[in-house]
Amino acid sequence: MNQLANSTSPYLLQHAGNPVNWYPWGPEALAKAKDENKLILVSIGYSACHWCHVMEHESFEDEAVAAVMNEYFVCIKVDREERPDVDQIYMSAVQLMSGRGGWPLNCICLPDQRPIYGGTYFRKNDWTSLLFNLADFYKTKPDEAEDYAVRLTDGIKQYESVAFVKEQPEYTKADLEVIMNTWRRYIDPVEGGFGGAPKFPMPANSLFLMRYSFLMKDKSIAENVKLTLQKMAFGGIYDHIGGGFARYAVDGVWHVPHFEKMLYDNAQLVSLYSEAYTWNPDPLYKTITDETITFISRELTSPENGFYSALDADSEGKEGKFYIFTKAEIDEILGEDADLFNIYYHVAEDGNWEEEQSNVFFRREEDKKLADKLGLYVDELKSRVNASRQKIFEARSKRVRPGLDNKILASWNGLMLKGLCNAYRAFNKAEYLELALKNAGFITDNLLSGAKLSRVYKKDDSLSFGEGRGEAVATFLDDYANVIDGFIALYEVTFNEVWIIQAQKLADYALAHYYDVAGGVFFYTADNDEQLIARKSEIMDGVIPSSNSVMAHNLKKLGLFFDNEGYLEISAQLLRNIVPQLAEYSTAYSNWTMLLLNEVFGTYEVAITGNNSEKFRTEIEQIYIPNKIILGGKDGSLPLLAEKFDKDTRIFVCRDKTCGLPVYNITDALKQINN
Repeated sequence: MNQLANSTSPYLLQHAGNPVNWYPWGPEALAKAKDENKLILVSIGYSACHWCHVMEHESFEDEAVAAVMNEYFVCIKVDREERPDVDQIYMSAVQLMSGRGGWPLNCICLPDQRPIYGGTYFRKNDWTSLLFNLADFYKTKPDEAEDYAVRLTDGIKQYESVAFVKEQPEYTKADLEVIMNTWRRYIDPVEGGFGGAPKFPMPANSLFLMRYSFLMKDKSIAENVKLTLQKMAFGGIYDHIGGGFARYAVDGVWHVPHFEKMLYDNAQLVSLYSEAYTWNPDPLYKTITDETITFISRELTSPENGFYSALDADSEGKEGKFYIFTKAEIDEILGEDADLFNIYYHVAEDGNWEEEQSNVFFRREEDKKLADKLGLYVDELKSRVNASRQKIFEARSKRVRPGLDNKILASWNGLMLKGLCNAYRAFNKAEYLELALKNAGFITDNLLSGAKLSRVYKKDDSLSFGEGRGEAVATFLDDYANVIDGFIALYEVTFNEVWIIQAQKLADYALAHYYDVAGGVFFYTADNDEQLIARKSEIMDGVIPSSNSVMAHNLKKLGLFFDNEGYLEISAQLLRNIVPQLAEYSTAYSNWTMLLLNEVFGTYEVAITGNNSEKFRTEIEQIYIPNKIILGGKDGSLPLLAEKFDKDTRIFVCRDKTCGLPVYNITDALKQINN
């Protein structure tokens, strides 16, 4: 066993038995590199990553390859989910060198951590040859290596940075239309989503387009969002047997997934399909939301009500083996019901993808259309298919399961907490709120100390509850941003001020330790945590919205809830720094553009006070108003609630520091919003 043997990270433990003398990122390895004047080999991945497993089997388990690595390098393994700050540095380097990135991520650095070369997956022979060449390059041409490291490190510091914009512009619908002109070039009008293969869900992109289509009354964009939501739900990227989504589809038609299931994708997709249902009440959205939450409850929820990180793509050393079936297997399990199931999910004798005879389940037709074609009633079709799904589920449950990454991350738990709150808003199912409250309690009890968060909780079997905080790792801006967002959402569905006050405390801590006043942007790392070769900011929205964009939304909401001009100004500063980028690079800033939408159309502050406030809250949540915050209850201390409590239940609609007259029903409140 190497130096990873004492790690609590599932990913690092996967490599603890490698012949490579791996170290975790930390003072011991970094000091060894300097003391021995050795290049550092930083290899970054995560436990559910298929190609990380492939490179491990091909290279890191090979004695000859390991000998080369051990001879010439200090080798460091990094779990990108525990140390996204390290990943951010070296991903920037690889993207600058090659124009692309991904995992596994492998970077060769000088003894002081500055990179000189990097890439993603390497075949064994190419990897060995590269290592010999780099070791020789550093030995024979150290000055060239130093010169390249200087230039590359300067590039890393500038990568994903923005200029400070002092003057506040006036935002208009015309700005949004210009931004949308760029979006239209990337929207796939046939299969939904964006671009060709591979297809990523990109929940924030669809959420922005949905809100844009509603507020700007753009029917063509609305139809594309509906298309995307259906294609994802019908495609093989969705697990039709057990619920939940895989990380992406390798093709351009959502058919064949990259089978790993990540908490962050599913959390955001719960939010997306929930909000979509309020916007366009398609029963499909309700089904997908419920099945995804059921999957997460069953397979990604800890006994303490934290949410685990991921399920592996592989089982028994093979990608997707847990999920795929031959037609013969289906026939044996279902008997006479197999024919209907096979038609419904396109199961073929020879298989429906590249794996011989194997099938990935997917749909193409809506139930009514298929039922008409088969001469069945819709209810009969659905009943028979659902009964077959249950039989397949039971049979699948006896297989060797994919590996579980049981690491619990503050950031991703914040995303899931918000997803549950959004599902409760849309569907008013008590179990969604119950799960949200349990998770919020878990975060409070295990990841929160005063106003300071811990990023990672991973309970050690030898520790009592509450002690298992995992390895000492830094906490990052996305942890604060997403937990704050989750607590705000929880306040809005409970009117319990404990949650909004805790959100404010966390925001104040983030402002004190992450915000750069001179640059008008948040750093990703805190001023009291480990300093790397560059202190960077996360600006661009990707599969997960950037921590800066989430903080901009949070501060806007908190500024309204607490009537705090300081929060509002920082939110405005963040946005105006980004606005110059939006027209040209709009698809990389979807969450930012949602904030711009709110600036153009305004944010409604809906206060509901009195004994029936919960009933009225439930009613108004059924109306799609994407640019609102909601507050109230039977009592409360927020500034906007001052002098608004009375024996009668009343609704106050406020905007731009002006409140309308109180009304006593939802219909009259909506008149004020729609005027």
